[in-house]
Amino acid sequence: MAETRHDYVLGHSEREFERLNVQARLFEPFTERFLREAGLRPGMRVLDVGAGHGHVSVLAARLVGAEGSVVALDQSEAAVSTIERWAAARGLSHVHAVQGDLGQTRFDTPFDAVIGRFVLMYNPDVTGVLRHLATHLRPGGLLAFQEFDFEGARALPESPTFTRAMTWMTDTLTRVGGHTRLGLELRRYFLDAGLPSPSLRLEASTGGDSDYLGYPLIAEVLQSMLPTMERLGVASEREVEAATLSQRMHAEVGARGGVIVLPSLMGAWATTPP
Repeated sequence: MAETRHDYVLGHSEREFERLNVQARLFEPFTERFLREAGLRPGMRVLDVGAGHGHVSVLAARLVGAEGSVVALDQSEAAVSTIERWAAARGLSHVHAVQGDLGQTRFDTPFDAVIGRFVLMYNPDVTGVLRHLATHLRPGGLLAFQEFDFEGARALPESPTFTRAMTWMTDTLTRVGGHTRLGLELRRYFLDAGLPSPSLRLEASTGGDSDYLGYPLIAEVLQSMLPTMERLGVASEREVEAATLSQRMHAEVGARGGVIVLPSLMGAWATTPP
């Protein structure tokens, strides 16, 4: 079985679920374009792994329609119950949440597509996970993942606060074994897993206005990471000052006519042999 990570650095608190809501609002247009281009179509049976709060599961459910179905897989019991409530509140009876490990859980019926967003980056054995997930697909099935490349993040004009925030984030992820360049590494991992060379799509979210969601997202990510950051000696709560971080970044960048660019989003997708 593929080795997977259980000490999820962002945790599963209520605050983390709120952070996921901000993330979903910001990245949904990018993920929808990616999944449409990758080939998600009405009637498909889809497995969404590392489903978290279920935002990608709900998006996939809209794309496959009521004639299709989505199974949302997450290792957190709290996440699974949240997904079920969230889908039910939106009348999406074709979304079903399952608790399990993406590197070990098996299903009796194959899927038309296996998808995920920002999930492989937390796994030490990306090749093994991809190889395992491909076994869930029918012949000619679709494997599609969207991951970050943190090296794509930047600000103009240069912002000491933004630079420190991104350094804290990447240092913490690296120290717990996360992949901060996984977006650009996806093609290699697909090939190492014995999959066809994937198609690729690179995008990035950018903005400068005070209401740009990128500012609060960075602050919320660091707030969720703070217990791990303090444990590892990366930064303290006093250094981060998460409550004012968003405003300070805007003062250094957006208020001066500049923009921040969040980590790049790389989407990779491939279909298995028929």
